[in-house]
Amino acid sequence: MPFDVVGAGIRGRFVRLDATSARALGVHALAEPAARIAGEVLALATLLGTALKLDGRLTAQTKSDGPLDLIAADYYGAGDGKPKGVRGFARLHEEDYSRFAAEPSFGELTGAGSLAITIEPKRGGQTYQGIVELSPKGIAASAETYFEQSEQLPTLIRLAAAPVFNKGSKEPSWRAAGLMLQVTPGATRHEDDWDRLSTLAATVEDVELLDTGLSAETLLWRLFNQEEVRVFKAEPIAFRCDCDGERIAAVLRSYSEEERAGLADPDGMLRARCEFCGTVHEIEKSAL
Repeated sequence: MPFDVVGAGIRGRFVRLDATSARALGVHALAEPAARIAGEVLALATLLGTALKLDGRLTAQTKSDGPLDLIAADYYGAGDGKPKGVRGFARLHEEDYSRFAAEPSFGELTGAGSLAITIEPKRGGQTYQGIVELSPKGIAASAETYFEQSEQLPTLIRLAAAPVFNKGSKEPSWRAAGLMLQVTPGATRHEDDWDRLSTLAATVEDVELLDTGLSAETLLWRLFNQEEVRVFKAEPIAFRCDCDGERIAAVLRSYSEEERAGLADPDGMLRARCEFCGTVHEIEKSAL
């Protein structure tokens, strides 16, 4: 849900993912600290993608040298009869993770690395990529550095993710959320407006971001009840994976027959599992 603070030259976005994040994070079983970070990256990709009104894809991806060495989240703009949506994947090396005696910090889990934001418009425009060093303070702090370096826009980002345990289910579903506050480019403003509003936004707690019983409007009132906040229509975000068996087959056709033979199962079928949605694409050898 987009919003702005009238007369202050400040805009914002709030996102809360429930069934969508549960679907995205349910494909791979991750240790809870790793799943939290993956959920935050999902929320970040949604915040950034919707802010751009993108018709293509935005990818937020980390690469690092820690046990959680890869996280990727794709945001897709609506088009071709498909809704706005996100998907995500994270890779955790269990043997390295098991060495921690207690719950590791963000820096211990990810190690040294980078956060890359890649924007791929579908119609017109060029692909853009910005890369910043991962902050040991977390994904939100890394994203704030990205805006500081690439856009020179004062930006505050708060992200949260947590497991939700439902009666009758042993496995939790995951909820993720995020709040972004940013100076509107070209807007007339006073410097103390940003200092005041960003300080207020920074007080938001994880439980407030994630609580589906707390409406976005109520949360914004809690934070900015002395301001005139204008909210806009909220939009649904679906889980969406655009993996395609035909595209996989096209890649396999570029392999030699000997290389493909080594990939086939004993029944002659080639099977490729999508790491984002878990779909197994079966391709007959004779179709290549």
